[in-house]
Amino acid sequence: MIPTLHTDRLTLRAPEMRDFDAYAEFRASDRAHFVGGPFTRAESFQALSAIVGQWHLRGYGRWLVADRTTDTALGVVGIFHPDDWPEPEIAWSVFAEGEGRGVAFEAALAARAYAYDTLGMLPIISMVDPGNTRSVTLALRLGAAPEGDFSHPTYGEMHIWRHPAPGMA
Repeated sequence: MIPTLHTDRLTLRAPEMRDFDAYAEFRASDRAHFVGGPFTRAESFQALSAIVGQWHLRGYGRWLVADRTTDTALGVVGIFHPDDWPEPEIAWSVFAEGEGRGVAFEAALAARAYAYDTLGMLPIISMVDPGNTRSVTLALRLGAAPEGDFSHPTYGEMHIWRHPAPGMA
């Protein structure tokens, strides 16, 4: 049910149990601060299961991003849409192994193309913690523009970034 996408360097695919240790390590680290962490291993298992579950419930979701050559887990990127979100978003989390390699940019472009070309979504957003300067920089690099703010009871204040319309990206 979860499609597999390929870019020049990456594979976006369904998460598998062999990815869990890398995912749990990310979620237990300070790197998970902007997504509400750090988290316990049990909480991380529930979150990884929710990634798979959103595909079943909504017909779209996030992929495990892996190195195309080695299949090493590098992050999670795709269309995130929990019930308490204003609309679907292109979301990204990169594990330490993928940091500084352009993984989030390359995977987010593929996810956005899937949202527009396959799902026919309208211009999509990304929700970015204003203190997460790397994500702000990535949103700008993706061509997104600030559109407003959203206050979430768990994650706090976030900025809404609107991606370019299909065909304008």
